[in-house]
Amino acid sequence: MAATVFYLDEVPEPGATAVLDGPEGRHAATVRRIRVGEPITLSDGHGILADSEVIAAQKDRLELKVLDRRVAAPATPQVTVVQALPKSDRSELAVELMTEAGADAIVPWQASRCVSNWENKAHKAVEKWRATAKSAARQSRRAYIPDVADLHSTRDLVALVREAKSGGAIVAALHESGAGRFTELSFEDVAEVVLIVGPEGGLDDAELKALAEAGADIVLLGPTVLRTSTAAAVALGALGALTPRW
Repeated sequence: MAATVFYLDEVPEPGATAVLDGPEGRHAATVRRIRVGEPITLSDGHGILADSEVIAAQKDRLELKVLDRRVAAPATPQVTVVQALPKSDRSELAVELMTEAGADAIVPWQASRCVSNWENKAHKAVEKWRATAKSAARQSRRAYIPDVADLHSTRDLVALVREAKSGGAIVAALHESGAGRFTELSFEDVAEVVLIVGPEGGLDDAELKALAEAGADIVLLGPTVLRTSTAAAVALGALGALTPRW
């Protein structure tokens, strides 16, 4: 079994001593009860991985000898998930699931039918999503922590779609009104995919029209209606089977 992953801002070269402290160190030493002699994989969350061994353990701090260091290849194609804000009790679940399923970037979106409203708490809410993505990436032993963008309005999203399409990306808005299926899209030689997941109340007609005019494909993900908190993970699973990501 692969060693547990913990994150450092900078991973030292082989032979050096790394110090794991702060929240990561407390989690490793207090929650996971990792002790001297145990292996840990260190990562900067941006692709670097390093095998290491614990040489000293304290209450909220570990010292580790770095044994090697390498760079993990990023997944292809890169996938950005635009997630309409779920209800508060399912918000973190959505981030956890899409991170575990392999999302490379996450964009929170204040769609018109979102029950949740971040108008006066966007910074705090985004930081919470970032912390959740980091925790889920650790759980999944990922070399890359998904980037979580600032809150997007529909106008921001339309601009994102246009920019992505100009760079050759596939942009798929997952919606039950789609004339075609997600699995019918051609992902051959595509470097980037953008998945757009609407809120529990669905995308309204104006949003669908704006996204389509910007170049998004309105597609049906599958035969059943999924919760907004699980749709991205299902789409990422399908994409993994359709592309070299898996």
